[in-house]
Amino acid sequence: MTCIFTRTVLIISFLLCIFITSGIEDYTSDTTVQKKEKKKENKEKVKKGWNVGPLPVVSYDSDLGFQFGALVNLYHYGDGSRYPMYDHSLYFEASWYTKGSGIFRFYYDSDRLIKGIRTSLDISYMPDQAFHFFGYNGYEAVYDKPWESKGNEAYKTSFFYRYKREFFRFKLDFQGDIIEKKFLWLAGVDFYNIWTTTIDRNKFDVDTTILFDQYNAWNIIPESERSGGRFAVFKIGLVFDTRDNEPNPGRGIWTEIILASAPKPTSNMDRGFMKLAITHRQYFTFVEDKLTFAYRLAYQGTVAGYTPTYAQVLMYYSKMTGAYNEGLGGGRTLRGVGRNRVLGDGWIMGNFELRWKVVNFQLINQNWYLALSGFFDSGKVIQFIEVENRIGDITLPEGESEEDYFNFGQEGFHNAAGAGLYLAMNQNFIIRINYGKALDPQDGNSGFYIGLNFLF
Repeated sequence: MTCIFTRTVLIISFLLCIFITSGIEDYTSDTTVQKKEKKKENKEKVKKGWNVGPLPVVSYDSDLGFQFGALVNLYHYGDGSRYPMYDHSLYFEASWYTKGSGIFRFYYDSDRLIKGIRTSLDISYMPDQAFHFFGYNGYEAVYDKPWESKGNEAYKTSFFYRYKREFFRFKLDFQGDIIEKKFLWLAGVDFYNIWTTTIDRNKFDVDTTILFDQYNAWNIIPESERSGGRFAVFKIGLVFDTRDNEPNPGRGIWTEIILASAPKPTSNMDRGFMKLAITHRQYFTFVEDKLTFAYRLAYQGTVAGYTPTYAQVLMYYSKMTGAYNEGLGGGRTLRGVGRNRVLGDGWIMGNFELRWKVVNFQLINQNWYLALSGFFDSGKVIQFIEVENRIGDITLPEGESEEDYFNFGQEGFHNAAGAGLYLAMNQNFIIRINYGKALDPQDGNSGFYIGLNFLF
């Protein structure tokens, strides 16, 4: 019933978007290029000046309540000579769930603000009353679905694998050419303030101990990490980028190596840490402007120091394509696998996707296309968080054993498959609908995701 409601609301929201967008015109007159394009109905209209992609945010979740708000993505294409590449992109989102979770975000991206340098800025505040937590090291942490399934005789609470988190992020990144437009340097700084605690028992009527509480009581989560922390991350890296089109590439390679360091003096952590992140993406065209194959391979691990629990979920990329830069598991990484199901000190991941651009058309003075995709996602922990040696004499609820929580030595690949639907305006504003199915019950059942942009 919830799924039907969500889809209905999405259709209504999209229609509202069309009506709003139909009143927006480019703030410049026609160029010679545009006049030529008008003579060819099968060609896209070259965009220039400011273009706006507004979308109401309306959805429903039985645990979190109604979500409402709005997002706006403004693109400035300059004189149109670089279309579909833009000069400036500004993204604003403010959305809220009636039971207390939300996204409040500003994101800016431009290669024209500073001559010769690409600048990205992200400022986000994302409170979450029910952030997912399944334990450490993938399949070594047992997922017991009946414990969160209402109506099951083993039911505890639907929030057993959740806790409360407030998340603030400030990101400022720069990229510049080493070899023009292909080989680039990267430098940036992030600041995070993350606050964590147990679920709000009064708000959600929880009368039992949850997994987060047990990990604290068993000292698997050290005392200094239980409330979160604040820290700055300094990044340097190299990027190799030969994509023919950033929003939905048909050809090329996009590879990056990033070293991210969070030194102790710029944090309230007991120790600092350093992560190495390597991401390789490649794109192949089988049918020109119609059928492409894309894949992403990624590794991230700790190479020095100690990473606290609240910082383990973070992922480091040269460019963000959504509000969350974290995983592994969920709509941005392993679609269909439970959010943050695969949590470790180091991990590997692969995404493989076949994309078919079904139709191109023009509507309300904008260029559109509709695309479909099929995908397969996989990932696993390869660098483990210490758990077994931290457990002493743990106290368990009556009738339960250690095997109900831990399955040491059993980590493997977490696999999921699914399909996607995409609607793009002017090649840059892309509405994404993905459905993924986990292939192992230990990873959950499935996931239905509505958002913006291709994953990679």
